[in-house]
Amino acid sequence: MRTKWQISIPGSTANLGPGFDSIGLSLSLYLTLNVSLQDEWEFVHIGENVPMDTTVETHLIYQIAKQVALQYERTLRPCKIEMKSELPLARGLGSSAAAIVAAIELANILCELNLSTQDKLNISSQIEGHPDNATASVVGGLTISSMDESGIVDTIRINDLDVAFVVFIPDVELKTADSRNVLPDQLDRGYSVRASAHANMLAASFVAKDYERIGRYMEADLFHEPFRAKLIPNYIEIRESAKQAGAYGTALSGAGPTLISIVPTTIANQFVSTMRTQFPEHDIVLTSADNEGITVTELL
Repeated sequence: MRTKWQISIPGSTANLGPGFDSIGLSLSLYLTLNVSLQDEWEFVHIGENVPMDTTVETHLIYQIAKQVALQYERTLRPCKIEMKSELPLARGLGSSAAAIVAAIELANILCELNLSTQDKLNISSQIEGHPDNATASVVGGLTISSMDESGIVDTIRINDLDVAFVVFIPDVELKTADSRNVLPDQLDRGYSVRASAHANMLAASFVAKDYERIGRYMEADLFHEPFRAKLIPNYIEIRESAKQAGAYGTALSGAGPTLISIVPTTIANQFVSTMRTQFPEHDIVLTSADNEGITVTELL
């Protein structure tokens, strides 16, 4: 039985405009756990983007792993976890979903659960409450998903997107709950039909890998961005400047406050340079889609 391993989970962006709570895209920005068995639980946080002032008992990774172990009537073996992350907290880049997926994989290994991919999709999406970020972190790629009332997830996965992604990360946090509070409780029927049509066209454009249309429909959301825009620093300015610099389209990353642009790979580096000059108060990061999802590597 192995005693040391590394768990790597990609972060993600969700919605991409009108794909509200159903479309997710894994990104090549990672949460990494180096795990080794020992007699007592211990968490070591390395670098930024990891929780501060937390104990073992209050740590999200531990809580979710214990929850999954109890679900299968197993007991977690104690271990030391060295945790580092490229995902800033509360910025709309799937940090909580990645932690949940990592915790499920931790329980899977420690308790020898032999969970299937479908099990991981179901459990992570049930805990998250929706299947966008979680599915992308589990399987990688672009995921279009639904979850029924019993918590069973159905996912279509699209790989090998030939584009770059650029994220605009402001130096402010925005909790998903706060961002949801500005959404209306009801939408007019005609308005909802238009919003749904835009979501359908976004999904179809991803299947067809029609990047011009993807960009167009990313910017045509009616479900959430019109209501959240006022919470997002430089929302209008970034969208307009990104389009002028050659982006196909720009949308909120999840609930925000980060924005994400889809950009032709041929101009990606110049695009980032231009945007950094125009928006120096943002951390602007060039990334790509991750096509692997969960990866586990045994360590010597």
